[in-house]
Amino acid sequence: MRRVLHLMRKELLELRQDPRLFGVVILAPILQLTILGYAATTDVRDIPIVIVDADRSTESRELVHRFEASANFKIVGMLGSTDGIDRWLDRGEAWMAISIPADFGRRIASRQATTLQIVADGTDSNSTGVAMGYAQTLIGGYTQDQIAQVIPAAAAGGLVRSEIRIWFNSRLESRDFMIPGIVALLLLVITTNLSAMAIVREKEIGTLEQLNVTPLARWELIVGKLLPYAMIGMIDVLLVLIVAIYWFEVPMRGSIPLLFGMSAVYLMSTLGLGLFISSISNTQQQAMMTATFFFLTPMIYLSGFIFPIENMPAWIQPITYLIPLRYFLVILRGIFQKGVGLETFWPQALALFAWGAVVLTLATLRSSKRLG
Repeated sequence: MRRVLHLMRKELLELRQDPRLFGVVILAPILQLTILGYAATTDVRDIPIVIVDADRSTESRELVHRFEASANFKIVGMLGSTDGIDRWLDRGEAWMAISIPADFGRRIASRQATTLQIVADGTDSNSTGVAMGYAQTLIGGYTQDQIAQVIPAAAAGGLVRSEIRIWFNSRLESRDFMIPGIVALLLLVITTNLSAMAIVREKEIGTLEQLNVTPLARWELIVGKLLPYAMIGMIDVLLVLIVAIYWFEVPMRGSIPLLFGMSAVYLMSTLGLGLFISSISNTQQQAMMTATFFFLTPMIYLSGFIFPIENMPAWIQPITYLIPLRYFLVILRGIFQKGVGLETFWPQALALFAWGAVVLTLATLRSSKRLG
């Protein structure tokens, strides 16, 4: 055990002597979480729209006012006819155009059906779908208010009414969903790359040859090389957790000790993956390229971090079970948003532990005392 501690001390001293590496290990996670915390969002706000009000009645002005007062929309132009819509959409200056017909106010006053035309730029299908939903909800609310002015409250009592309750993310903030995923993503990228390149660097500078003639056993060499990066990973967990809770105000409803415990299990997977990459790489550049293109990029795309797994083709979905990030995302979001414990996500925890044990075993069997 003393030999392992000395090897760990050697690794930590090397980290301290390289200020650039210190910045990558400590400052980069905070900086990346801060940037991605603002950038990685599916919320759609300030949607630029143009409105064609061919009626200019009290009813049409009230509808236009609702779009003006909404935090989701930003009116960038008021037109008198539909002829100018193409120019706004072609230039990308507006995502959507709403055309109010000339007889809108008269038909509303006489309680006759009328039609609003909505023209949307479908280049970004996801954002356009969200924007269309916002517009339909706003117009639906306007319609309900018009109906309520005609139908007395007693007569309206028999109408269907809905009472909506949203659990876990009552504000419907995508940030509360995305930031726990960013935490998992940062740990994967940083700890996998650090552990892989640290061992390959030993090969390049020749110090691994010196370790080869010491009485260190294979397991001692592996543990001594990986534990310092596990400690760094736990420090990164603490730092990004502080930023997520106190800067972005992401609610933390679950157990923090449980979160650290599951992070330790997750680090076993990421560090084991880094060790495996180092066993098949001879240079730091090769290790970086192998990690990025063959492991990290597919994991990011197939884990459910960006694209919902349920929306993927049926033949791809079974592949996602081989991605450890998939399980840790479920665990993190469950702890953050739902406040659930191990009794709920134990299948994901077991799968994550099994993945880490398997990859560590494969990396250990592949590596010799020289680690390749």
